[in-house]
Amino acid sequence: MPRFCNVEITNMSESINHNGRIEKIEGNAIFVRIIQQSACSGCHAQGMCGASEKKEKIIEVNDNSGKYHVNEEVTLCGQSSLGLQAVLLAFVLPVIFVVAAIVAGNYLQWDETTSGLTGLLLLVPYYCILYFLREKLKRKFIFTLKKLN
Repeated sequence: MPRFCNVEITNMSESINHNGRIEKIEGNAIFVRIIQQSACSGCHAQGMCGASEKKEKIIEVNDNSGKYHVNEEVTLCGQSSLGLQAVLLAFVLPVIFVVAAIVAGNYLQWDETTSGLTGLLLLVPYYCILYFLREKLKRKFIFTLKKLN
């Protein structure tokens, strides 16, 4: 079995690396399968614990070098600063919006249910905006490939 998803942070300000396998190549788009593991997946008790988790993900990488082929093991590299920006967009800002809506609802003397539902409903347009900006975000969140030795 190939070695997947050894997360290596070479320098906190530099890059995060995941080992993976090329699933398919379509033109300049290379689709790499990685296995994302929780932080406790290396624990000796993971078989008995429900907290350890593994998820397979397919990451699209643009590369026109032509030096990669299907089923090849590669290292997927991304800047750690971009990972922090992704967490900000996907998790931190939505929580801020929900809390702000609840606080504003309480200030306007709405009942708690209305404030909470308003906060949750604010997430619908937010995630729709992110969806429509996905091509722009895809150009910003760039991954590169390296051949495994």
